[in-house]
Amino acid sequence: MMYLSAMEFLEEERDAWRPYEALAGLSDAALERPVAAAHGWSGRELMAHLAAWLEQAITVARELAVGETSASLERLDAEWAAGGDAVNARISADWAALPLSEVRARFLAAPGELRGTLTVVPETRWVKHTSHMRSFVDETIDHYVDHAADLGAILTAASATA
Repeated sequence: MMYLSAMEFLEEERDAWRPYEALAGLSDAALERPVAAAHGWSGRELMAHLAAWLEQAITVARELAVGETSASLERLDAEWAAGGDAVNARISADWAALPLSEVRARFLAAPGELRGTLTVVPETRWVKHTSHMRSFVDETIDHYVDHAADLGAILTAASATA
């Protein structure tokens, strides 16, 4: 994807994230319930998965705010290439150990923190840098699209049991 400005990306990302905000409004019981139509994930697991990757993107953005490269992005790319399933399994295990209140709080904070951090990164280091931009699109807009059906299934299941 090509963006002409940071604002163009930030507005598209914000719009793409908006449907996921509904997860934060679900009850604890609804968030903990696995949903077969969402690959067996619960709302909590989807929140944790998305927030964890957004937090990774925040780390990358912070590094790019002060330098031309991101050691974290290079490390993440290498880990992903070595086995993305293992990376996601580690994320799932780490976040499963957290209290739901912390998962909620980090889920709610991460998108805004990423947007705010990106506003201080020079555009030449992300919007106009093909591989850096690709990583931000991968962790946000494209990632949201990848999990849209999971979100729909979780919200449908929650409304059916409410």
